[in-house]
Amino acid sequence: MTTAVAGRIVAVTGGARGIGSEIARQLAAAGARVAIGDRDLEAARETAGQLPGQVRAFALDVTDTRSFREFLDAVTEVWGSFDVLVNNAGVMWVGAFDTEPEAATERMLAVNLHGVIRGVRLAAPYLRARGGGHIVTVASAASKLAPPGESTYAATKHGVLGYLTGVREELRGSGVHLSVIMPGVVDTELALGTDPGATARLDPADVAAAVVRVLARPRFEVTIPATIDLLVRVTGLLPQALRDQVLRRAVPNQVEATRRSNSRETYERHALTDPTDPRDR
Repeated sequence: MTTAVAGRIVAVTGGARGIGSEIARQLAAAGARVAIGDRDLEAARETAGQLPGQVRAFALDVTDTRSFREFLDAVTEVWGSFDVLVNNAGVMWVGAFDTEPEAATERMLAVNLHGVIRGVRLAAPYLRARGGGHIVTVASAASKLAPPGESTYAATKHGVLGYLTGVREELRGSGVHLSVIMPGVVDTELALGTDPGATARLDPADVAAAVVRVLARPRFEVTIPATIDLLVRVTGLLPQALRDQVLRRAVPNQVEATRRSNSRETYERHALTDPTDPRDR
């Protein structure tokens, strides 16, 4: 598996912290050359400096086409090309749908959905022209489930899966692989105060390991843990009333979970603001 990754040039969005930094760490340990892109360049440089092998930090705002293009161009300038794009950047606001701030809605759509679309649109034609490559997107189990309190977040992740499903068919036979990783609740800042439900809380290392595995053996859909995929498949065969009962037991109500915690305030203030938007200053 390490051999399959060694020497490949991998660009990781949102790589300064959390899942992204662990993806960068595991890829670097496996011998890949890793480009960490993040809007917090200082944090990206700090993370890059702590990792083994060839790791570089770059400024990146996934909500800006020019920034994303310049990121990929900079990676190509340093290493002559790139083989893999990992769309990892993501943000999440949690709470009742009718209390969600408009700015939070816009930010999730911009980062989680349009950021992925932008990355694929910029990277896939380049990879297709050079004869192959791989785009891995870290989505969420919310791509197939929609926990109360995460309605817009789930909408962005459903959108990501739908978008990638269509693009995958367009790229069929091109040598460009698409993969979407769909983890349950992961122990990061993004998930502060939330409830993992019927499955154990994952570690960022679990998601990073899935990325390394899928680069070695490409698959389109990867759900972590696999029991979530089984839940979706089985409940999809049930009548709606029975399906609702099962899912209410298995899928956490994040409105209730976050009412019991005030730990999300700092994260949401940082992650769901756009430093270029005067409304957020």
